[in-house]
Amino acid sequence: MTIPADLVVRSTRVFTSAPGERRPRELAFAIVGGRIALLGRPDDVVAAVPSSTRVLDLGDAFVCPGFHDAHLHFFHTAVGESPYMLMARGESEADLVERTRAFAEGLPADAWVITQGWRDYLWDPPVPPTKASIDEAFPDRPCAMYSGDGHTLWLNSRALELLGIARDSVPPVGGSYDRDVSGELTGIVREAAAMELLPRVLGWLSPERIQGAYADQMGRMAEQGITSICDMSLMPNPGCDFIFDDVYESLAARGRMTLRAHLFPTLLDDQSRLEDMQRRYADPAAFGGLLRAPGFKQFFDGVSSQHTAALTEPYANPRFPGDRGRFTVDPERMRALVLAAAERGHAVRIHTIGDAAISRAIDIFSEAQERFGAPAQGRNTLEHLENLLPGDIERLRAAGVLASSQPCHITLDPGGPERDLGAERAQIMWPFASYLAAGVDQAFGTDSPITPVTSMNVLYTAVTRQDPFTHEPAGGWLPSERIGMADALRAYTVGSAAAAGREAELGRIAPGYLADFTVLDRDLLGVAPDVAQGTQVLATYLGGACVYER
Repeated sequence: MTIPADLVVRSTRVFTSAPGERRPRELAFAIVGGRIALLGRPDDVVAAVPSSTRVLDLGDAFVCPGFHDAHLHFFHTAVGESPYMLMARGESEADLVERTRAFAEGLPADAWVITQGWRDYLWDPPVPPTKASIDEAFPDRPCAMYSGDGHTLWLNSRALELLGIARDSVPPVGGSYDRDVSGELTGIVREAAAMELLPRVLGWLSPERIQGAYADQMGRMAEQGITSICDMSLMPNPGCDFIFDDVYESLAARGRMTLRAHLFPTLLDDQSRLEDMQRRYADPAAFGGLLRAPGFKQFFDGVSSQHTAALTEPYANPRFPGDRGRFTVDPERMRALVLAAAERGHAVRIHTIGDAAISRAIDIFSEAQERFGAPAQGRNTLEHLENLLPGDIERLRAAGVLASSQPCHITLDPGGPERDLGAERAQIMWPFASYLAAGVDQAFGTDSPITPVTSMNVLYTAVTRQDPFTHEPAGGWLPSERIGMADALRAYTVGSAAAAGREAELGRIAPGYLADFTVLDRDLLGVAPDVAQGTQVLATYLGGACVYER
């Protein structure tokens, strides 16, 4: 029987992301209507289609499913790469202020001065900043500098004034306005208080500026071989999730999207935001089939480096007696939210970094599974999972919870886990190999803009557990948790598709699957990791159409 294919793709090195696959093979696949209709030996596939069908012979190029970033924040990624925000850590407070001063010279007159990336514990000297330095640089213009971990704002006096924060202001629950010994605001705003302010800090960005930034960022992601993303709510506060569904819809309607976007707004008592999106995207032809809203996002704790991740035992370097961090949402409140979502068939993805947050979230998901079964779409997922209790890996598997990790987080803070958690607790962190052994499904992403959207760095760090820039430490941090490249590729393709509930149609090269794939200049499974890290994307295809070619 002849298959009326639109395109046949063939290569001597095709990696399909099938379970257990370790090496690429010589294969061809026929594409019909944006999906793979046939996969097999090249001569057989070519013989099965009309002789007039175009055959794309890629020779020895490595072909694999398109990469899927399972966790990023697209608004801040796109704006951070635009002319409107400076992404920089700086070597010190003074160095970053000077860089920001130079950057601000090119900003529009109505723009706030915005940066992201500072990490005071990595500065020389490692001293927390204050508003004094940016007051001097910007006495009349609002300046807001967002931390590298995404949980803290550093504001100048003009910004504090415009935001209405005064010496006697009371922060929202779960946040703080730092003050010096005299009670004066330092300009540092943390956690929920920072989250509440960020939409106002960025309110000067017009829809046109945002749409342009989104389209440009999608182009950059195609250059990385990325064909799908999960755009995750940035903040738990109502109206502060930074999921701009209207921007995606506008771009899709004008044919300017070059990836599939899966949107995860904040889980609130009112579930209508998600359900409205699901209704709009239910028709497979709506918006080119490029938009889905598989579930919700929520936040259970903060980050270990700021002692806001929730732990079962105190930090190794406590800032006060009994310092265990804290839940950002009361556990009973989280339970009620997740069970209400589960009753309506919705998946939830929860930010959990500390072992107390992870363990309690597993309890909640276990109860949801027992009472309501699996979600109708999407997967119940834990995000980040930085330090776990020994028994919780098996509990993840039993509860059917997917582990969504960002490999490049491993080396963001060298020595930080031992400093904050102590040597013993630091032995169960980002346990990729242990997940595999236990049968826990995994997804990989970047948490961009926290780490850059660089596909080869994600894979390199997963297989080496070394920093993608310094290649330290030698042998990798916790080397027993290294995994092979084939498993890393599966986590970054079909594993990430599972986090969006689409592992049956996305993330593999197989009949019935969407024809999203990338073409690379070297065999990732046949070279050393440091060689693989230098791999170049030759082309990226979405639904069988080329969206990038080098």
